[in-house]
Amino acid sequence: MATLLIRGGRVIDPSQGVDRIDDVLVRDGQVVAIGHSGALPIGKADETIDADGLVVTPGLIDMHVHLREPGREEDETIETGTRAALAGGFTSVACIPNTEPPIDTQAAVEFIHQKAARADTCNVFVVACVSRNREGKELAEIGQLVEAGAVAFSDDGAPVYDAELMRRAFEYCRMFDKPILAHEEVLELSRGGVMHEGLVSLVLGLGGMPAAAEEVMIGRDIALSDMTGGRLHAMHVSTAGGVDLIRAAKKRGARVTAEACPHHFTLTDESLRGFDSNFKMSPPLRTAADVEAIIEGLVDGTIDCIATDHAPHAREKKMLELDRAPFGILGLETAVGLSVTRLVNTGRLGWPRLVEALSMLPAKILGLNRGTLRPGAVADITLIDPNLSWRVDANSFHSKSINSPFHGWTLQGRAVTTIVGVRVKYRLG
Repeated sequence: MATLLIRGGRVIDPSQGVDRIDDVLVRDGQVVAIGHSGALPIGKADETIDADGLVVTPGLIDMHVHLREPGREEDETIETGTRAALAGGFTSVACIPNTEPPIDTQAAVEFIHQKAARADTCNVFVVACVSRNREGKELAEIGQLVEAGAVAFSDDGAPVYDAELMRRAFEYCRMFDKPILAHEEVLELSRGGVMHEGLVSLVLGLGGMPAAAEEVMIGRDIALSDMTGGRLHAMHVSTAGGVDLIRAAKKRGARVTAEACPHHFTLTDESLRGFDSNFKMSPPLRTAADVEAIIEGLVDGTIDCIATDHAPHAREKKMLELDRAPFGILGLETAVGLSVTRLVNTGRLGWPRLVEALSMLPAKILGLNRGTLRPGAVADITLIDPNLSWRVDANSFHSKSINSPFHGWTLQGRAVTTIVGVRVKYRLG
């Protein structure tokens, strides 16, 4: 009977409205209780963790991660990606299906589950394809994929262009109460672009990706969600107009949720002045006004979650010229530090809201039995040192790749212990 006592930390669990200095008792992979040691049914704990000065939260969940396996193991594998997740404080990740081949069959879902079980790191939940081979021509076998364990559906990186196909996808997914995680982009407007279309792209002479490319597709998908009653989740929202569209939809009761990435509330298109491909991502870094809108969306709940869009690329791929280098950056190991530094320490977000955005709401959207410290819940727990100042060193990441624009930055706040089902899977140092 494995028993773990986490003693004296600031326990934050938005699902119960808990925010206090207390102890957490875990036994046989489940949370037993939150309370003072004298009142807990402890007996003799197999392990005690002193959490004095630490924030104790339900295990963090990243609902937007590219693990690359199968097909692009030179960039990342399920084992290396999940080790990076543990180092970032994430006990669960949802892997995106733009692998080679894509995750559009039961066998592909089962492959991910088997590789994750073999890695024995964090929990890996599978997001399967909306369409066969992510081509947007024919629906994938939604029911069979749900049966295999898919928790959501997405063609991320390839927006579902056919409005009728997207309509039918919403209708099928509604039958199983599964969300569609939508990459919102009109390719005709953004094709050939490498950064946000605006003054900076004009000065640099680089092809632009206008905000309208994202906003037009968000508007279409909200309309289709309204029409069908299907659940829309807008991925990596990056524009002020997109936030406004989602806010208006939520006010009228639409079944819409959304996520933002740390780079979109931290960086702007000014970062591309150095022509560094580590700042090249899709959707692109936008203006300071867009950054402010993303933060406001997180503050008022228009944007539900923080997700990383962790997108590793081998070093040689990012060394290409800016117009040839692939889109995407690493995110798992810097998400907590960026969120604490840019949101909590600036007074924009309180700790309970941050934990809600990184744990409880991703679990709710994906329908996972996670994101809470209620008695009987799975004992996935993250311990964060809110005062730890550290320097980002991409060369020491657990990920297989190093494509981070935050290399050399000093951040405050870091996950120091990651517990998955009562087992301590990561300790800083």
